[in-house]
Amino acid sequence: MASTTANQQTVDVPAKSGKLKRILLIALIAIFAAGAAAGGMYFFLLKHGVSSKPAPPPPPPPPVFFALDPMTVNLLSDDGQHYLRVGLSLKLANEKTQEALQEHMPEIRSRILLALSNKHPEDLSTLDGKHALADELKTLIEKPTDRSEPPVHIEAVLFTEFVVQ
Repeated sequence: MASTTANQQTVDVPAKSGKLKRILLIALIAIFAAGAAAGGMYFFLLKHGVSSKPAPPPPPPPPVFFALDPMTVNLLSDDGQHYLRVGLSLKLANEKTQEALQEHMPEIRSRILLALSNKHPEDLSTLDGKHALADELKTLIEKPTDRSEPPVHIEAVLFTEFVVQ
């Protein structure tokens, strides 16, 4: 009978040990799964948190200002002799545009002088007249000098000197 009791005890001990191992194994798997889920959520949210904020665009390059020599022209007038002395600066997007303008500067200056000499002093005395003149000069300067070349882009024509007498 002793051998039967001993067999029963060894059978009971492995059964308790097997249940304990099984519970520990399930608990370890559950802890590992929870850790993996938490880590996955952390990286997922970190990745989407960074990409949800758009990166600021790089700042635009600073503009290039190209000063032209001052020009003096006679104006059209009925009551006497009037002249205009004007200094211009061109606001350009880059230095490549400046180089293109410098290559054709005599032609550009001729266009500007011809346009200015056809103005009346009354047209240039108001602020609106000066803005209209700046727009007209911008259009004249942007025209291509050669048919094969594309037109240049000028952001603005700025007056640095403006005397009507």
